[in-house]
Amino acid sequence: MRRRNFSRGKKLLFFIPGAILIATALGYVVKFLWNSILPEVVFCKPINFWQALGLLVLCRLLFGSFGRGGGPGKFGHRGTGMREKWRNMSTEDQDRFREEYKNRCRDWRRRREE
Repeated sequence: MRRRNFSRGKKLLFFIPGAILIATALGYVVKFLWNSILPEVVFCKPINFWQALGLLVLCRLLFGSFGRGGGPGKFGHRGTGMREKWRNMSTEDQDRFREEYKNRCRDWRRRREE
């Protein structure tokens, strides 16, 4: 089996049109969804394509990536530290933790109902 070796220039040649195509598609999707839902719900003005792209950039700046690096690597390792701590806890510590967790949830529900 022969391996293909692409230089940076060739990779960039394929990346730029792909990125433009994806940005264009996302811009039109945002525009379509905004214009079909929000003017009737919250009585705002329809937006054009460039405003939709601006919203995408703003969302990227405020909330981070559009799923880049997602999947098991992003959130899957988050609980592993807690699992390890749980395994190392004595049964008394685990019972204390459960009780504290129940109290916090109870307080949260009470505040939510008020």
